[in-house]
Amino acid sequence: MTVRTVICGAGISGLALAHRLAAQGGEVVVVERAPGPRPQGYMIDFFGPGLEAVEAMGLLPAFERAAYHYDEGHLVDRNGRPRATLRTKAFSRGPLLNLMRPDIEAVLRENLPAEVELRYDTTLTQVANRTDGVTVTLEDGTVLQADLLVGADGIHSTVRRLVFGPEDHYLRYLGLHTAAFTFDAPDVHATTKHAFCLTDSVNRQMGFYALRDGRVATFAVHHSADPTIPDDPRAAIQRAYAGLGWVTPRALEQCPPPEDIYYDQVAQIELPEWSTGRVVLLGDAAYAVSLIAGQGASLGISGAFLLADQLAHAPTIERATAGFQRLWRPVVEDKQRNARSMARWFLPSSPTDLRLRRVMLGLTRVPFVMGYITSILAGKNTKLADVMRRPSDTATESAVV
Repeated sequence: MTVRTVICGAGISGLALAHRLAAQGGEVVVVERAPGPRPQGYMIDFFGPGLEAVEAMGLLPAFERAAYHYDEGHLVDRNGRPRATLRTKAFSRGPLLNLMRPDIEAVLRENLPAEVELRYDTTLTQVANRTDGVTVTLEDGTVLQADLLVGADGIHSTVRRLVFGPEDHYLRYLGLHTAAFTFDAPDVHATTKHAFCLTDSVNRQMGFYALRDGRVATFAVHHSADPTIPDDPRAAIQRAYAGLGWVTPRALEQCPPPEDIYYDQVAQIELPEWSTGRVVLLGDAAYAVSLIAGQGASLGISGAFLLADQLAHAPTIERATAGFQRLWRPVVEDKQRNARSMARWFLPSSPTDLRLRRVMLGLTRVPFVMGYITSILAGKNTKLADVMRRPSDTATESAVV
């Protein structure tokens, strides 16, 4: 029987799931609050089970065409002098692609089966979760009937709030704010075109990536005891990162208006259950691991692939969503624990920690030390194929409603 699914969120997880469900013959509607594809986002180190999933989906060539190739990065002082070298591919235990978040979404969106209905500029206002289906009311008054509602609408999920309760019940703030934007500055582009660069600084850090269109992508993170998102992110960025030196004054000068900036708190989502009745959460809405873990996009896509597989083979939708959680929760919790343990090194809060981070990065040239550090940074070496082979208490017949 055809499964009718409403997916809330046209980000990475939602688009990946829409692709898989439509390919399996399902009817899919994707609703997205934003008026169109979002241009904001930072450079992502994409590796692990997400790469397995996109290869199985036939999208790996498109991902490779969109990718950037940074063999290394430099931590630089306020005068631009390198203090340490980062070799990101050494931490991934396998192939790694550097991709801008909007480019990942573009590849997924452009390769959606024609049957997928994608609606922008709308979101949910009501959810009626029943044993035989779910009724979704949109803010324009449209009512959708479906067999399954998937909340893939990010760390501040509307679906989670409507169905599972207030955000503060499930959000673990990690004491950091982050921002990302792009800007045009030929001098900064020329300075950073051979390797990505991060400021070697305490309590705050900015990173720079030269893009192929001549722009520069900026990533920023700083400690903050207050999780509240500022009303004016542009002004907040200019205050938080003033005085870092090197090329940061140019970046702050070129910082775009608030609507063109990605700005959020760094946090994790911890839910006792990812599904209830005919509603299930996916990606950051269910299990945000935070940017410290560095695998949010990978876990979003591979989680979508796994959920679609469970829906294709479980005898009921409820069994499928429960099987998805049983298989995927151990993987996610491992990445969340790793992120929390690595927060001190991700952004040092003292000169001593800054020096220790330089020493640790220097030791990555030693093979056995590299293996140990990789196990700390990346966690367990998760293979999507291995996860899918584990018993999930589902039958092998096709899903029914």
